Amino acid sequence: MALTDLPILGMLRTRMQWAQARQGLIAENVANADMPGFKPRDLAELRFDRETGSAVSSSPSLMLTSPAHIAPPGQSGAGADTKRAKGFEIRPNGNAVNLEDEMMKAGDNQSDYQMAASLYQHSLTTLKIAIGKS
Repeated sequence: MALTDLPILGMLRTRMQWAQARQGLIAENVANADMPGFKPRDLAELRFDRETGSAVSSSPSLMLTSPAHIAPPGQSGAGADTKRAKGFEIRPNGNAVNLEDEMMKAGDNQSDYQMAASLYQHSLTTLKIAIGKS
């Protein structure tokens, strides 16, 4: 087993990949802020199984396993979740994107990614010290 295959490093890599995918959805929401009828999307929160350290799906009932599959109602991609906007948050043209909310999510997402990347780097540094390479 390679040192980079440790469960904690795998979890941190998965978290960084999740944050990267979420950033793409947030950017898509912002880009479509003026498109009539557009509904903002976000990724379901990432959760890990305590025993195995692997990511656990928050919606195990229906999942897309191939890009050719039709998405379940209310879901446009694997793990994507359409935000339920309140009636007063939807503009007359049907668009439900709130730019302030999207910017807050982008900032939080950036902080999460930086934290995971920092923990990953410090874990690798600790492993190098432990095996005598510094």
